[in-house]
Amino acid sequence: MFMKNHRKWDARDISPEHIHFFVKWCQDHNIIAADCCLPHGSYLVNLAHPDPARKKQAYDSFCNDLNRCHKLGIRLYNFHPGNSSATTREDGIIAIAENLNQAHADPTTGKVVTVLETMASVGNTIGGTFTDIAAIIKLVKDKSRVGVCLDTCHVFAAGYDLRTPEAYAKTMDRFDKEIGLEYLKAFHVNDSKAPIFSHRDVHARIGTGYLGLQAFHNLMNDERFYGLPMVLETPCDALDANGKKVEDKGIWAREIKMLESLVGMDVGSDEFKALDARLQLEGAAERERIGDQVERKATKDAKPKRRISKKTVDSEDDDEEG
Repeated sequence: MFMKNHRKWDARDISPEHIHFFVKWCQDHNIIAADCCLPHGSYLVNLAHPDPARKKQAYDSFCNDLNRCHKLGIRLYNFHPGNSSATTREDGIIAIAENLNQAHADPTTGKVVTVLETMASVGNTIGGTFTDIAAIIKLVKDKSRVGVCLDTCHVFAAGYDLRTPEAYAKTMDRFDKEIGLEYLKAFHVNDSKAPIFSHRDVHARIGTGYLGLQAFHNLMNDERFYGLPMVLETPCDALDANGKKVEDKGIWAREIKMLESLVGMDVGSDEFKALDARLQLEGAAERERIGDQVERKATKDAKPKRRISKKTVDSEDDDEEG
């Protein structure tokens, strides 16, 4: 769910008709937007950018989204923190916090909580470690206006394990110590096509990836998080009768039912074992494909880079000329 086109800067104002439609739709379906909705921020916005013009463009778009949330009665707004490709990580973190403080002071944003999404630690992305997130929150003045969305695929790719009860407990304990569970406002529930520490953001359907069904059993049975929004961002593509790839949103409905069925399910039961085995078989080919890519890159990166001095180059040139 996006508040406007997430790949364009320009957007029309939200109309009173759209506001009325959304509010009525929520009422008709017994949905409390303030508790359940978690819209996603624009992929264009980078609150860490140091360039004044780009910083203003990103900030204005960000605040526009917060204003839309406020008008629709939505309390939580999820966004990617930003990246430090044009600055240092430390300065990027400071810039993000400064933008949040400015946005929180703007009356047009209401009391919307700005929710930092955990990232996969790809390149210069900020938010790939709990340390990054904690550093931003520390600089935010109004702590009631900031929170965290834990993306299961992202944290796994960044190196935080969730696959066993022990690993899950360790990661959540680490989150609590470094950030604080009181800031955990929502989850993005995704399996991962890439292995742990891969720094690859490749979502998989629940149970078909490297995380596996046990990780989601751990999450769904953690009573501390009952009532928090959980958003699926899993692939929903399927093949039609002609073998053409099409979108099948029914996949999400079936995944939600499956996740709900994990509550109270015995992981030692035949039911769980059969479901786990079926899903792992379904995702085996993709896991192998992405896993091979990750392994090849790791092998390439591990090779020592050959340093060529001017003397060596001159010597090679002399040999060629002779």
